Amino acid sequence: MSRYRPPAAKKSPYITPEGMRLLLDEQKYIWLRRREVVAALSAAAAEGDRSENAEYIYRKKELREIDRRIRYLQKRLPELNVVDQKPASSDRVFFGATVELEDENDAVSVYRIVGPDEFDRQDDFISIDSPLARALLKRQSGEEIKVSLPGGMQAYLITRVYF
Repeated sequence: MSRYRPPAAKKSPYITPEGMRLLLDEQKYIWLRRREVVAALSAAAAEGDRSENAEYIYRKKELREIDRRIRYLQKRLPELNVVDQKPASSDRVFFGATVELEDENDAVSVYRIVGPDEFDRQDDFISIDSPLARALLKRQSGEEIKVSLPGGMQAYLITRVYF
């Protein structure tokens, strides 16, 4: 059995200005953190036998994770498009919109549609690549949508759209 994994689907290249600022801040921080880890790694390596040196092994793993994240950010940041303009039609759902939905049980949910690199910052953020966001795009308040979610088909009424 092999460990081959097919490549992940390409993510949408959109991001909000706040999300871009956070990614740039993370990139600056991670480079500073890398310096600290490299210094600690070299100190641990100077202690002698590396095969049983827990500090050395831990720092190598930490450095590997930091380098993986740096590589990701270096590849991802240049291809991102910052969406900082509001659409001409403010009653329709577009990237960056906050949408208030009501389901069949009259439960109200509020979501903001953001890029795939920032949806995990808050609970009410959803990725533009998610099935719910795809179904909401270009719809307007008052419309009813049906979405195939992992739990089954779900119907929503768009009660409000704002930016």
